Amino acid sequence: MKQKIQIPETIKSLNSKGNVHRIVLSGMLLFFIGNNSDVFGQVKTEQDTLKIDQRPSLVAPSDANNQLKSDSEDKNATVALDFIDRTVAAKEAFYQKTGFKIGFDYNSLYMGATESLGNNNHTASGIARVYGRWDLIGRGTNSTGGLVYKIEHRHAYTELTPSQLGFEIGYAGSLHPLYSDQGFRTTNLYWRQSFSKGKIVAYAGFLDSSDWTDVYALASPWESFNNLAFSVGSATIGGLPDGTLGVMASAWLTDKVYAIASITDANARATDIFKGFDTFFNDFQTFKTVELGVIKSKETAFVNNFHLTFWQIDESNYYGSPSGWGINAAATVFVGGKYEPFLRGGWAKDGGSLYQTSVSAGLGYYMGSNVLGIGLNWGQPNETTFGGKLDDQYTSEIFFRWQVAHQFQLSPSVQLVANPALNPNSDFIGVFGLRSRIFL
Repeated sequence: MKQKIQIPETIKSLNSKGNVHRIVLSGMLLFFIGNNSDVFGQVKTEQDTLKIDQRPSLVAPSDANNQLKSDSEDKNATVALDFIDRTVAAKEAFYQKTGFKIGFDYNSLYMGATESLGNNNHTASGIARVYGRWDLIGRGTNSTGGLVYKIEHRHAYTELTPSQLGFEIGYAGSLHPLYSDQGFRTTNLYWRQSFSKGKIVAYAGFLDSSDWTDVYALASPWESFNNLAFSVGSATIGGLPDGTLGVMASAWLTDKVYAIASITDANARATDIFKGFDTFFNDFQTFKTVELGVIKSKETAFVNNFHLTFWQIDESNYYGSPSGWGINAAATVFVGGKYEPFLRGGWAKDGGSLYQTSVSAGLGYYMGSNVLGIGLNWGQPNETTFGGKLDDQYTSEIFFRWQVAHQFQLSPSVQLVANPALNPNSDFIGVFGLRSRIFL
């Protein structure tokens, strides 16, 4: 018989998220505002543009810039709608004239579990998002500067939200980290600047740490796996704030080696981002990351990728979480133009993470615009976070992303949890999900 462990109050509200010296921040800010002759030029001639050394983005598929690019691509959908194609073309023409690009999507998620500790085992929620960019400097080149934004409204359809369902069924983890009832929030509002023909990219403003930390092609919880164990950090990274004031810089060191570094506010509140000016500069409790990666080629940067990620977070006054640090490793390869096996894992020392040790392995199978994903995870709950030693957990997930129409996706999923650490009455629980995304 398992010993019943009380769930800490801070964990029940985990979905709200919650020392490198100041010289690090100062250095990164100086780097960000440094002069570069390419940045301040206007649109270059066709001959100059052809000489640009195009570099792949080093941020997640769900980053606002990558999401815009993905939304506009030909989906080879089951149902073709000509008027949608005309809408995409009109948006692109408007961007070419003004440098302003906007995207909108509406996301829904239903989850139902075979049992729970309480009375609720069904949950549903929705998220509306407006996101985009406004290129103000160097438009039409690969050394551009401009604003990036993403504003959301997260709302519940039921009393329980999907981000709470894990603890409701006694699972010491996150079945989905995003779907809550937080209301309006600002995930992104920052300046993006590229240097040296795209070899260096820097962000400054209100950021989402998950956009660049330990990402891979199947990292997006909007379109790929639901469970955090198969997403950024394999559930071993504490903090991962969004709507957080800070800076990030990524650079291609060679054609096949890259580096990313960041420092952001550990007390960030995406529902009230401007509080960040007070908490960042006065409390200076921060979340830091450094990542080194190797790729096989620029064209397959995210599917043939090997990287190490180091992170550290200070004690948070706002969230009450302890300081901590950790390391993550990931390997992803692309086989036969269709198969993407991956192996990912991490280890944490405190920091408020869900797991102190976690290993995930799985496979993505690409069928045009449709994707099948299968993942298996072993996770050891963080003793500091949960206030005691818990049994190891085993989780699996399978999802299928079906591109029904050019702007409409449906993703059924099944998650199987063996040995749920917070449920003394069960050895096995199934969770069934259906996610939809409509975007323009």
